[in-house]
Amino acid sequence: MSEKVEKKESAFGETLKVIVQALLLALVIRSFLFQPFSIPSGSMMPTLLVGDYLFVSKYAYGYSRYSFPFSPDLFSGRVWAGEPKRGDIAVFRLPSDPKVDYIKRVVGLPGDRIQMINGVLHINGTAVKREQVGSFSADGSYGDAVTNAPVYRETLPNGVSYDTLDINPNSATDNTREFLVPAGHYFMMGDNRDNSADSRLAVGYVPFENLVGRAEMIFFSIGDDASPLEIWKWPTELRFGRLFEITE
Repeated sequence: MSEKVEKKESAFGETLKVIVQALLLALVIRSFLFQPFSIPSGSMMPTLLVGDYLFVSKYAYGYSRYSFPFSPDLFSGRVWAGEPKRGDIAVFRLPSDPKVDYIKRVVGLPGDRIQMINGVLHINGTAVKREQVGSFSADGSYGDAVTNAPVYRETLPNGVSYDTLDINPNSATDNTREFLVPAGHYFMMGDNRDNSADSRLAVGYVPFENLVGRAEMIFFSIGDDASPLEIWKWPTELRFGRLFEITE
């Protein structure tokens, strides 16, 4: 009997050891390499849709307290810092409530002057090149109900191009004051220009320390507000064309 008990205890100990090692490995990967992130709203349409699941690289901008689970107050600033590039899609902690994650595009770097004039983004007094490339429609499962919204292809001064929506040509955020981005901060905007809470509004300038990481790839995408766990909905709701798509 004692031999059977010892074998059971040994098997349990080995199983527990494997589980602990797996949890530690997952913690290391999530803290230092990649963090999964799901899109909660339609503010980044048409680039990102509700139901998209992304890998966010934690090492892209280095590490701050917000890079780690529970945001331990171990140090201030960043270590092994890497500067964000204009056009990056970045996950960050909301300056007014650091418990909340946001995802937007970096359009303004420290020292930049940013302004919207008649729906056109201006950086340092120069209009960003944009051209209409089509239209976009979506039901509410994408985050917002949109019908034939004009899609504009923007090209930033560094050559990064991406699509934006202009649902309402006379929205409150189509004409803004000029924003001067402070040192150590960034100006963030959603690609869905008329339905995005971003640096033009209450989000304000985002401190470098608040950046969590850079969006790299869509690894899963499902529509109709379905959960990835609802496997029976995969045949009809899985967006196969978006799987493993590199974000831009």
